[in-house]
Amino acid sequence: MVEWVPWGAEAFARAARERKPVLLSITAAWCRACHEMDRTTYADAAVAEAIRGRVVAVRVDADQRPDINDRYNLGGWPTTAFLTPAGDVITGGTFVPVERMVDVVTRVAAEFAAADFADHPRGADHSRGADYAEHTDSSKGAEHADYAEDADDESVFDSFDEQYGGFGVEPKFPLTAPLHLAMVLFQETGDDRWRFIVERTLDAMADGPLWDATAGGFYRYASTRDWQLPHHEKLLETNAAVLRACAEATVVFGRAVDRDRTAAIANFITSTLKVEGGGYRGSDADAVLYADANAMAASALLGAATVLDDSELARDALASFERVMMACYRPGAGLAHHTSGTAVRGLLADHVAAIGALLDAFDVSDGEPYRMMAEELGHVLVRDAWDGRLGGFFDRLPSPDDVGLLRRRRKPFVANAEAAIVFARLSRLEQRKGFPDPAAFRERAIGALETAARELDGQGPLAAHYALARRHL
Repeated sequence: MVEWVPWGAEAFARAARERKPVLLSITAAWCRACHEMDRTTYADAAVAEAIRGRVVAVRVDADQRPDINDRYNLGGWPTTAFLTPAGDVITGGTFVPVERMVDVVTRVAAEFAAADFADHPRGADHSRGADYAEHTDSSKGAEHADYAEDADDESVFDSFDEQYGGFGVEPKFPLTAPLHLAMVLFQETGDDRWRFIVERTLDAMADGPLWDATAGGFYRYASTRDWQLPHHEKLLETNAAVLRACAEATVVFGRAVDRDRTAAIANFITSTLKVEGGGYRGSDADAVLYADANAMAASALLGAATVLDDSELARDALASFERVMMACYRPGAGLAHHTSGTAVRGLLADHVAAIGALLDAFDVSDGEPYRMMAEELGHVLVRDAWDGRLGGFFDRLPSPDDVGLLRRRRKPFVANAEAAIVFARLSRLEQRKGFPDPAAFRERAIGALETAARELDGQGPLAAHYALARRHL
């Protein structure tokens, strides 16, 4: 068996002392290919021996450390990356079969010993081992020099699949931000084209195998353009996003089928994914409670409760959300990523999702603690994640123990667009006597939107996040 060590400065210091490269394995609890590589490649005695003698083996869970996954993922899960002791990528790929792994480890270790990778790291080889890769659903855009205030909303829909619904060809993910934009455009114009985009996509997703008709819940994605051959993992984030889209579609279009789907998805989240004591696990294969996914679920469930006129669902959503927030929250220090005491703290996505959910909770309950925490988390982000020189929010707080690519702070497109929305919402709160004027948050909303605008080109359907954010300012 491979003896994995956790990501951290000590692992890389050991690699430097022993003059070895680092083997970084990025996996996820719900990833079938990851389990298959563990069952075959990493269970092989010769592979384990080669790894033990030639590299320092580091294992990272993609859900628990999204900041590492965002920087080191080489095209899917599992990622198999070889790094220098400084944390630079030497080479790597995804799934490596057992018959190739000893040769790969031996060759990389030999090349590392013969070359000065600390000063001259090579670029990553993303092609190796891609024959058994899980596909990622990330998108990175090129820089866009100007603030795209007049960006073309319709370009978001260039990849809309008229025949099968959804966006792109294959694999096909249940992207929902374009659906929310289409519903906004329908309300602005009354054009039935926007209704068709939403209804065609929701019908295709819900009436096909992407929805588990037996146990409930949406799978993460389908392998084919026509939503067939889904990968059988169900994530809280996925189901919360589709729930929110179905609930809004019920309000906008008034279809009974969307209302029924809203009820079914809400039932799946609050039964199958709920844990004892409150909160919803990140997937049907992973019992960890994540701050960002639970915040997304709370917002979606509150919207569903309004559509369904279900006060018990709203109470359950608020109670679960409060449990996760209290477990992740530290006064003055913001949120940890999940409820374990070892979780990374200070991720932008956690705080943005939590602020949005807290404002939703305040809207439905008028509970002052929700507003107070939303404002506090906003101030934490401004203090710790705001780029005072160029504007925009970084994706994480720096740490003295950061190594490799974690030292490079990023400003993610979607998270900054979503930050623009929640900071615009914060800025519209009524001022309270003795407290800072929330209108000051508007400047941060504008800056976050400008940051997203610089990354707008090439975002495809994800550009809907920007188009929606622009409407909040």
